[in-house]
Amino acid sequence: MATVRLAENARVAEADYGLPGWVYRDDDAFEAERVRIFRRSWQIICHISDIPKPGDWQSLIVMHEPIVAVRGNDGAVRAFANVCRHRGARILDGASGCARKLICPYHAWTYELDGRLSGVPMRADYPALDPREHSLVEYHVEIWRGFVFVAIERPPASVADMMVPHEAEVAHYRFEDMRAIGRVTERPRPANWKNISENYSDGLHIPVAHPGLKRVFGPNYAVGTSEWVDRLGGPLVADPRESASERAYRTMLPEVAYLQADRQRTWVYFKLWPNTALDIYPDQIDFMQFLPLSPGETMIREIAYAIPDDRREMKAARYLNWRINRQVSREDSGLVERVQRGMQSASFERGPLGESEVCLRQFAKRIREIMPEARNLSAPPPGWGRA
Repeated sequence: MATVRLAENARVAEADYGLPGWVYRDDDAFEAERVRIFRRSWQIICHISDIPKPGDWQSLIVMHEPIVAVRGNDGAVRAFANVCRHRGARILDGASGCARKLICPYHAWTYELDGRLSGVPMRADYPALDPREHSLVEYHVEIWRGFVFVAIERPPASVADMMVPHEAEVAHYRFEDMRAIGRVTERPRPANWKNISENYSDGLHIPVAHPGLKRVFGPNYAVGTSEWVDRLGGPLVADPRESASERAYRTMLPEVAYLQADRQRTWVYFKLWPNTALDIYPDQIDFMQFLPLSPGETMIREIAYAIPDDRREMKAARYLNWRINRQVSREDSGLVERVQRGMQSASFERGPLGESEVCLRQFAKRIREIMPEARNLSAPPPGWGRA
């Protein structure tokens, strides 16, 4: 009986604490996350409008895995490893393009848009080669409301299933009809991806570190979580201390015909497990992706999409939105760097989590389930992440 009570107390104590500091800086933890999390999670690549024609493609590298999503001649969107089956050379260079065939620049092995190997120079020199066994390695694809998600190994839940608790809310925004209104930007940050992901779902720092957002939301900023998705945000308010950009955005933003009245002045953010965020505004949406580069460095990848709208007021509102959120981004950059530096210290074991920090609790819980080593206050012996 005493043993059971002790185990229950340990579980309660674990739920009341965040992850230990070592998992934000450890090479083996980074490797374990590559295999256990990022190979088995959905990664957003682009919107279907970004690859409208046969041969259009967009690429992405996630934890050293090069991925390309391409529109086939049959109209289907497929995803492959951007790696030739001959000698492993990268096939396509850059972030996007269009190609009639996928041709390796090393030895000119040629693949069709559906991944089939169709051309091998000096074919007779490979008597045992069966082209059917050397198609490009194909990955899982899900198109959710117009956005193309790819996974190397099938994740435990579809994007649609992950978003079920919020489907009625996002349905109003017509994601499928949106088009890019900018370009993909990439911003390196000297912080572990978990640090950035948790910062994005941390509601307690808003009134302390983001005075602009505090003015924009007033007391309306709400934080909640479901099994796979965090939801944050709320309706905007007028504040006598608001900046010129904040006031201009709130007053100039025109009515959006397809949105309900309570959506006309609401900002809401969704963070999908493990590293993708959708920022939804009346005037546009952004996606952000936290791509791990090393235990202490992450690339933030983002782009904005919107329903085409040439009204001057809408163009002004989108510019003002950008100005407000760039300031928030600068503030967050300083915060995550500050936290990462602190977590380099052996003095930091782990920090307590309040009952209101529901998103951080859920995130830590899932990391510990996938990576039980994160239950330890100190790192296991070197090499554990590669076992």
